[in-house]
Amino acid sequence: MQHHTEKKRLITGILVFGIFTAFLWLIKGIELLTGTSFSFLGIKPLEISGLTGILFAPLLHADVAHLTANSAPLFLLGAALVYYYRSESFKLTALLWLVTGAWVWLLARGNGVHIGASGLVYALAAFHFTSGIIRREPRLMAFSMLVIFLYGSMVWGFFPDFFPKRNISWESHLMGAVAGIVIAIFYRDKGPQARKYEWEEESDDDPDDSGLPWRTNTDPKPAEPEPEHHDRKDPEILYDYKP
Repeated sequence: MQHHTEKKRLITGILVFGIFTAFLWLIKGIELLTGTSFSFLGIKPLEISGLTGILFAPLLHADVAHLTANSAPLFLLGAALVYYYRSESFKLTALLWLVTGAWVWLLARGNGVHIGASGLVYALAAFHFTSGIIRREPRLMAFSMLVIFLYGSMVWGFFPDFFPKRNISWESHLMGAVAGIVIAIFYRDKGPQARKYEWEEESDDDPDDSGLPWRTNTDPKPAEPEPEHHDRKDPEILYDYKP
C-alpha cells in the first residue's frame, strides 16, 4: 500500500510540473510565432506597473536558451516537491513563487525588467537542501546531496561579474535562495520527518537470561510451606540418663 501511494505521488509530481514546464514552452512558442514579447509583464522594481511581474515573471523567458536552462531543474525540483510534501506542495510553490517575486520587486535594481523562472528554481533548490539538513530525514538528505551535485554551480549565479556578456538577474537568484531557506525553516514541521524510535524500558518483572523474573528487596518473601499433618502421633523422644 505504501509503495503504491509513493508511486502515485511521484506520477502526480511528474505530471504537474511536466505540464507546467510544457506551458512555459507554449508561451515562448507563441512569442516566437507571433514575433512579440511578453517581457513587459516582468518585474519592474519599485514601480506599480511592475507588481504584475510578481505573478507573471516566472512564466517569461528572454530566449530559448534561457528557457532551456531553467526547464530541467524546474521540472526535477518541482516534481520532488509534490512527491515529498504531498498536499503542502501547492502552498509551498505559491509561497516560494510570490515571496521571491515580491522581494525582487522591493530590493532589485530599478533600471531593468526581471523575467524568468530562475528565481523559482533557486527557491526550490534552497528549500530542498535546507529541509534535508534541518529535518535529518534520510531521503531528503539524499535528495539534498543530489541537488548539490547537479546544481551546485548555481551559486555562481549570485555573481553577475562572472557573466559580463549576459544580463543575469542575480537579484532573482539571491532572493529565491533566501526565500527557500526561510520557508524551509518556517515549514520544518510539515512534510517528511526523521523517524523516531521508541525503546521500551525493561520493567522489574522482565525475565532475566535464566527465564526467571527479577526480584527486588521490596518483593514479598514467598510463603513458607505449611508442615504436613499426619494422623500418627509424633514419636517420644528418649534420653539416655545415667545417674
